[in-house]
Amino acid sequence: MDNVGSTSDVIDEISTAPMRAAVTAPLRFIVPQDTKPAFHAAALTGGEPKVFFETEDIPVAIQDMREIADDLSVDREGFELWYIPTGVPDLHDDDAVTTDYYAEVEALLTERFDASRVVVFDATRRADSKDGADNPDGPRGPAARVHVDYTVTSGPQRVRDVLGDDEAERLFASGARVLQVNVWRPLHGPVVRSPLALADARSIATEELVATDQVFPDRVGEIYQVAHGDAQRWYYAPEMTADEIILIKGWDTLDDGRAIFTPHGAFNHPDTPANAPPRESIEIRTLVIIE
Repeated sequence: MDNVGSTSDVIDEISTAPMRAAVTAPLRFIVPQDTKPAFHAAALTGGEPKVFFETEDIPVAIQDMREIADDLSVDREGFELWYIPTGVPDLHDDDAVTTDYYAEVEALLTERFDASRVVVFDATRRADSKDGADNPDGPRGPAARVHVDYTVTSGPQRVRDVLGDDEAERLFASGARVLQVNVWRPLHGPVVRSPLALADARSIATEELVATDQVFPDRVGEIYQVAHGDAQRWYYAPEMTADEIILIKGWDTLDDGRAIFTPHGAFNHPDTPANAPPRESIEIRTLVIIE
């Protein structure tokens, strides 16, 4: 991409916006239990996921990340806000997504991380309309439970699934760094319904990450559901536009004190107008490989 920016570009674009106070809104957390929780993914149910554990909605303060956008890092907080317009005119077009948009994402992350290569392995659209957003494997709504997409077990397994066992083991043995990074973008804006909340990864205690089986039609994956903790710090980007993205780290081979897992999930903003249009977004999942 020719217009790859930095987090400072975000400040340049939005510095004229008024400062906003934190909002208080409920986020949906798992209630810890004695046995390993599980749920059936939307790809298995054909609609809403079917959950076999208890959740609780707890009001939390959600800060405006725009106020600290120039300091955000996927290696510290676990997420970054960027101003990066796309050259793809229609991100509802599957062919355009898997060709042109994948290429944009690969170029962006290659430059951002000085990566040897970037492998895109999934694209998911979400909408909080009645029928959800269209995807090749079925409709998707926003992920309302706060979660992390990968765990200490499923992160390495996803590398094996995407790259093959031999290449994955070669990378692991060589000491190469592999990050799982999501690129989240609204399909239109400003987003006022179901915005995305993200936790500062440093504020999440290990015991608050609850490994949970995610059952698909052909396999069982594992993600972290997140239990509530009083020390957690949550952020969102008010009124995101289709020219903005959030980078979200889901897993990292480096375990040296930097962020590895970034909890996130949709929430209902208390000031959402009754006639606000549905939130539509697209998230691209990638492996960033640094040899």
